[in-house]
Amino acid sequence: MTRIESVLCSAGRTGFFFDDQKAIKAGAPNDGFFYAGAPKTPGFRSIRQAGESISILLRLSDGQVAWGDCAAVQYSGAGGRDPVFLAADFIPLIQQSVAPLLIGRSLGRFRDLAAQAEAIQVNGRPIHTAIRYGVSQALLDAVARAQHRLPCQVLAAEYGIPLAARPVRIFTQSGDDRYHNVDKMILKGADVLPHGLINNIPDKLGQRGEKLLAYVEWLRDRVLSRRQDPAYAPGFHIDVYGTIGLIFDNDAARMAEYLERLGRAAQPFALRIEGPMDMGSRQAQCDALARLRRLLRQRGVAVGLVADEWCNTLEDTRLFVDAGAADMIQIKTPDLGGIQNSMEAVLYCKARGVGAYLGGTCNETDRSAQMCVHVALAAQPDQMLAKPGMGIDEGFMIVYNEMQRALTLLSEHKEQTNG
Repeated sequence: MTRIESVLCSAGRTGFFFDDQKAIKAGAPNDGFFYAGAPKTPGFRSIRQAGESISILLRLSDGQVAWGDCAAVQYSGAGGRDPVFLAADFIPLIQQSVAPLLIGRSLGRFRDLAAQAEAIQVNGRPIHTAIRYGVSQALLDAVARAQHRLPCQVLAAEYGIPLAARPVRIFTQSGDDRYHNVDKMILKGADVLPHGLINNIPDKLGQRGEKLLAYVEWLRDRVLSRRQDPAYAPGFHIDVYGTIGLIFDNDAARMAEYLERLGRAAQPFALRIEGPMDMGSRQAQCDALARLRRLLRQRGVAVGLVADEWCNTLEDTRLFVDAGAADMIQIKTPDLGGIQNSMEAVLYCKARGVGAYLGGTCNETDRSAQMCVHVALAAQPDQMLAKPGMGIDEGFMIVYNEMQRALTLLSEHKEQTNG
């Protein structure tokens, strides 16, 4: 049986940056692409700094090399997440505490290998979620290479689910260039758009929500006037980073009234709002979202709520789903650690009729995005994020092309099997 012979690490860059969400939400002003002022979250050297990654390279006994990328979210250290992930800090830890436990392992079942990696602790604590994320990608790639299969085929077989072999809807995120980038999304036929990055009240939301309302109206009109196919009807999905709660003092009734106005402005397109409030803890966030969702249903408001902040782990996903706290869960892949947890989170949501969004962050890499495509093809969430970056073109290309390559190979395999 194929074994892992050695483990190598290479420092890399991600497709975006680490941003201190606490400082930005507190009003840190832009200075070009920088932010002015001092950081507020421990571990940050500046409010915005270059994103870093670590590639985990597994040299196999048959001469192949499998790999995955360790990466952490843009807003590291916020909402209960692990701290900023810097290559110089964590390569020595991987070499000393992780590599020795992988070398010599036979490549049997991915789920067994991933569970063993997930359980690794240093000084009595789990290793950083970014490391678990990258190691699990490398292990999945290694098992797939050893079996001469696609990673999505390995996942489907091990989880006992049929491989649907159909594309998953792709969600693109605009970053701050939320007007020009929407045009790119329309031109490329993005299934869900625009994310919007509404993380600032004065410039993006408005003290009464008037700026976001105007943006939704513009977004509706832009799609209607510029779409080339009359049947093109993307879903609208906007992340507000808790700012709606801030302007309405987290009053559910006032938030529901405002969301109803947003929903009317978006028609005929469906609207989802991610992270309407940030209550500062997991249970408070879960309770507040559940309360707001009940109120929206009582009012007959069709706007969907998406959980993000404080819903970081597989355990958190189960909590929010069971509480009826959201119409959709963002499964923020780096925050869940090993990608097997993202797989299980999608399946948990689907089994209970809750929307599953296989998300992540603009601050990932091409490799982590490609491996997430295989999770999506196996688990079939409602949508997955185009990543990394905020430029639309690159992230969409990476995810779309990997999906199409895999679907083409799966189709060929099916034809050969049937033939």
